[in-house]
Amino acid sequence: MSSGNDCQAQTLTKPALGEREAAELVDRVFGLKVSWIGSLPSYDDQNFHVRVSGAGAEEYVLKITNSEDSQEPDLIEAQTRAMMFLSAEGFPSATPYLTKDGNIMSLESGDTRPGSKKYVVRLLTYLPGTPVAKITANAQLLYEIGRLAASVDKVLSEKFQHPTVKNLHRGQFIWNLANVPLLDQYIYALGQNKYRAVVEQVIEQFKDKVIPKLSSFRACINHGDLNDHNILVDSSSASLENPQYRVSGILDFSDMSYGYYVFEVAITIMYMMIESPDPLSVGGHVLAGFESVLPLTAEERGALFLLVSGRFAQSLVIAAHTALLYPENREYLTITARTGWKHLMTMFEVGQEAVEKAWFETAQAYTQHTPVPSVRGC
Repeated sequence: MSSGNDCQAQTLTKPALGEREAAELVDRVFGLKVSWIGSLPSYDDQNFHVRVSGAGAEEYVLKITNSEDSQEPDLIEAQTRAMMFLSAEGFPSATPYLTKDGNIMSLESGDTRPGSKKYVVRLLTYLPGTPVAKITANAQLLYEIGRLAASVDKVLSEKFQHPTVKNLHRGQFIWNLANVPLLDQYIYALGQNKYRAVVEQVIEQFKDKVIPKLSSFRACINHGDLNDHNILVDSSSASLENPQYRVSGILDFSDMSYGYYVFEVAITIMYMMIESPDPLSVGGHVLAGFESVLPLTAEERGALFLLVSGRFAQSLVIAAHTALLYPENREYLTITARTGWKHLMTMFEVGQEAVEKAWFETAQAYTQHTPVPSVRGC
């Protein structure tokens, strides 16, 4: 979802290839003939859904990374190696198709003019499925997504090894949840928005109550962006009234960084709230799934409300800032804002104590085998 350590450096870094140019790129770099190509939405990279001719007519995603992030090829390699590792471990993650030179990616010029920007290009296997954003997630799916979030971070942190992994220490990376205080420099993008005060409140509480406790949280590698567009599902049940979903794809590893286990569950809760008809109930089901793999400590649980609020603030502020840079992409950039402001305001109106009580009681019901509250609207 993100680009670089500094939002302001994103200006004019997004690739802008046409479909014909993209098809020629696939031929030149990967040696494949494109029979069909269509653009896919993206935050600040450029993605194409590609079908190639020949036996099987395989499908891929051509991913052209923005020129800012393309200056860090070792970081992109670390992310790609993590995807390959997860696939080998049985997770539904895309893998790269090798270039004609046998590499997992290639650095290509945007055009033939001297000094033109260069972009890292990859061709990834296409994962079928429906984004969670397009369905109404029930309690069973929210639990499974929580399990997935914990399992991904756990296996990456315990078993993933590659020389490039050190590049996941990303310091001032704006999307790392530890960097909520950095939002101060981008909050101007909200103007005198009536919601600005609550964001300022989130940032100040985060500085006072979360930052001092970071050293007590358990460190790990975070996927960092398990949002409702980056998780694909398919239904394993023919029942329309009570569909059973399974995760069929995990997308977009560009926000990977070293962080903390509690960051991942907070990020996942926040994004699963976005399209839910009953957003405050979501957290308990996600938390139950996560804790079935990795129970949180008391300190981590105590920070969860502000971590979820902090991710809302990150998403809303950075989207507003980036929309000023890319007004033509405003609709995609502000997807979260459509309901995000309302949900953040509701969390603060209901209050931390009541929200946590709902989350923790729902999560506890799973361990006690008592009836688990459903998600209204499912």
